[in-house]
Amino acid sequence: MDRSTHRDIVRILDSGRDLTLATLRADGWPQATTVSYVNDGLSIYIGCSARSQKAANMARDGRVSLTVTLPYDDWDQIQGVSLGGQAARVTDPDHMLAIGGLFLEKFPQVSQAFKADDEGELALFCVTPRVISLLDYRKGFGHTTLVTAEALEAMLAPA
Repeated sequence: MDRSTHRDIVRILDSGRDLTLATLRADGWPQATTVSYVNDGLSIYIGCSARSQKAANMARDGRVSLTVTLPYDDWDQIQGVSLGGQAARVTDPDHMLAIGGLFLEKFPQVSQAFKADDEGELALFCVTPRVISLLDYRKGFGHTTLVTAEALEAMLAPA
């Protein structure tokens, strides 16, 4: 993945507020939900009730798909990211605290949700992308740039 594509993907993730998350139910049917998120580069973090259907789905099968679309007025300005990735529950207390800081920075109102979670009701998940499609209609109707698993692995490999 070239630097420009990486920069555009991270810019969209940084600018977005909500995403549509598709998980797999036990019966095999996909379940799509809208959730707020934060990211640290390409790592995407989602918080939800530990007792929610989506938490159960991701705990059973971590394969997910998600989309982030930035607000637009005209179709020729559509920009977004669609990706397939692996979701894993975050359990390390220091990592959870850092993610909480990201949420508080982006969504100050979330402090009430974190305070209300005295009994471990909140589950945090990290989605690691395996394939990404960058959508940019400014370059033409339906224009996408595909970032394959191999390109992601090469970018994340130690130098």
